[in-house]
Amino acid sequence: MSNLSPISRRSFAFVATLTLSTACAQLGGLGSVLGSATQPQTGQVSGTVQGVDTRSQQIVLQASNGQQVALLYDANTQVTYQNRNYAVANLERGDQITARIQQSQNGGYYTDLVQVDQSAQGSGQVYSSNGSVENVQSLQGIVRQVDRQNGVFTIDVGNYNTLTVSLPYRPTQTDQQRFQTLRSGDQVRFYGVYLNQSRVELRRFY
Repeated sequence: MSNLSPISRRSFAFVATLTLSTACAQLGGLGSVLGSATQPQTGQVSGTVQGVDTRSQQIVLQASNGQQVALLYDANTQVTYQNRNYAVANLERGDQITARIQQSQNGGYYTDLVQVDQSAQGSGQVYSSNGSVENVQSLQGIVRQVDRQNGVFTIDVGNYNTLTVSLPYRPTQTDQQRFQTLRSGDQVRFYGVYLNQSRVELRRFY
């Protein structure tokens, strides 16, 4: 689940702010799951992640009915995928999610639980920061060398073949920590995008 560039962050912040200001109207179509005005405004919404604005703590979501909405989150919000917990910042554009939501005091909507139904990377495609679709591969091998200064490691994938794997420009904190612990001889599994026949750019460890 890749980080956004500074330009993308500003763009998502603008979109999220604009979306949040009209969230009540846009979520009118979700009334059937949120209950009536005389009942607690809780329920769930499913859709595709368009981006995460960590500064404003909002998830920009295109709901299944086609409407774009902004969901507030905080440190208590849980993200689960395949029985594992992740940070909200690990969500990526293209992830398909179901979020448990409730109406916040300012009239917007807050989520305390996000279930990832299908990962953008797990589906074999992921959106890069410029909006293009990348072909993500599931890879594994034995670590041979680690160049921490340049953010690169080499793995043996069998049959005397090796791959050079580079970290993305802005790796997640989780991936950065995993990279720092790599040692020669470790078995490693990850998602990556081929840059050429012998070089791969990391998308996420798993």
